[in-house]
Amino acid sequence: MTRHILPVLVAASLFAAGLALAQAPAANPKVLLKTSMGDITLELYPAKAPITVKNILGYVEAKHYDGLIFHRVIPNFMIQTGGLTADMREKAANAPIKNESGNGLKNARGSVAMARTNDLDSATCQFFINLVDNFRLDDAKYCAFGKVVAGMDVVDKIAAVQTGSKRGHGDVPLEPITILSATVVK
Repeated sequence: MTRHILPVLVAASLFAAGLALAQAPAANPKVLLKTSMGDITLELYPAKAPITVKNILGYVEAKHYDGLIFHRVIPNFMIQTGGLTADMREKAANAPIKNESGNGLKNARGSVAMARTNDLDSATCQFFINLVDNFRLDDAKYCAFGKVVAGMDVVDKIAAVQTGSKRGHGDVPLEPITILSATVVK
């Protein structure tokens, strides 16, 4: 009888040791954007877009976004931020990153994606929040890397402001909408 119990005890011990070593997966990082119109919380997906998320978190840590404005607001499309001051001057950015589109994340309402030029690998610090499902942007290889998990009402308020032209830029809110701070939160 002891001969039959010993393998069971060994197996149970190994199973318990395995459970002890297993760790819960790390939570996705979240970024709180405190804006002049209210708070927006973004959840980022490093498993789907590791280069992009590391890039964005680096800008957050460096306080790059603090004091910048939402400089492009197009109703029924998106709101964009991350690069311009209230006087429409571009803030210096790091080197462009590799495009991680095609990662399974879609440019759906509330998703966050990288802004870029026509060059696929030209994204730096600017990003946008989709106001509607913009799936054509998936085909155009715009990299989604997160989504709004709180404050979509604030996003919609921003989308409703009056816009015009300012210093050669179109679709600029007439009254600046500022990111007061961007911080990583639990």
